[in-house]
Amino acid sequence: MPTPPRVLSVAAAALLGLAVLAGCSAGSGAAGGSDTTRGASAPGRATPAVTGDVTVLAAASLTETVGALADEFEADHPGTTVTVSYGGSSALAQQIVAGSPVDVFLSASSTTMSTVADAGLVEGDPAVFARNALEIAVPVGDPGDVSSLADLATPGVTVALCAAEVPCGALARQVLDAAGLDVQPATLEPDVKSVLTKVELGEVDAGLVYETDVRAAGDRVEGVAIDDDSAPTTAYLGARLRDAPAPAAGDAFLAFVLSPAGQQALADAGFRVG
Repeated sequence: MPTPPRVLSVAAAALLGLAVLAGCSAGSGAAGGSDTTRGASAPGRATPAVTGDVTVLAAASLTETVGALADEFEADHPGTTVTVSYGGSSALAQQIVAGSPVDVFLSASSTTMSTVADAGLVEGDPAVFARNALEIAVPVGDPGDVSSLADLATPGVTVALCAAEVPCGALARQVLDAAGLDVQPATLEPDVKSVLTKVELGEVDAGLVYETDVRAAGDRVEGVAIDDDSAPTTAYLGARLRDAPAPAAGDAFLAFVLSPAGQQALADAGFRVG
């Protein structure tokens, strides 16, 4: 397993993020309250100096939250455009190593961030900005009668998991092994949203996805909690790439994810922050 990259704590990363944002604002000398209203400038608020395009690769489980943060960042920084591509973190890491021009990488595990960091492609230390835990998603009506983690090992119950190299797949294997369960998946998917789709369509009786994915799916699936406080979680890390095409804008976007407003948005989506 690759050596995990050195990481900043959430508190240290948030302080660094605030410093970066302050450095990217013109005439920032006065302290004041935070204004997170999209597209609005508070009286006395410094005009952002950041412009340009920001290219972000983000874990699929961040789709809804990072999409909203990108919209808010663009509103707060006129002249910027944030383009986000989502997928399994392992595949995104390979894209970066292969030379894809990227400003910011938001990964769902330290292992996949290590792939990029060990290749010497990360500027500074990656920062942990959130954590997530697994939850069982079942189709509406729970046709497979799945009410606990142990039910996933019941003969005849079809289960979708992420592939082992994807963070949600690696975490699923940890959770199942810790519970002593032998679950033979009916399908292995390239990312967590693909697992969720299998459940939504009723193609499987259950899928192991993140808590945030069950919340984002709304009434399209039902969630079955994994009642184990000791169950492992996965850490989400963000980093600006060393050869970023737009380093200043990339730094500013990552700082926004780490800011109180970004952390609140993640918490509201069900991510574990702080």
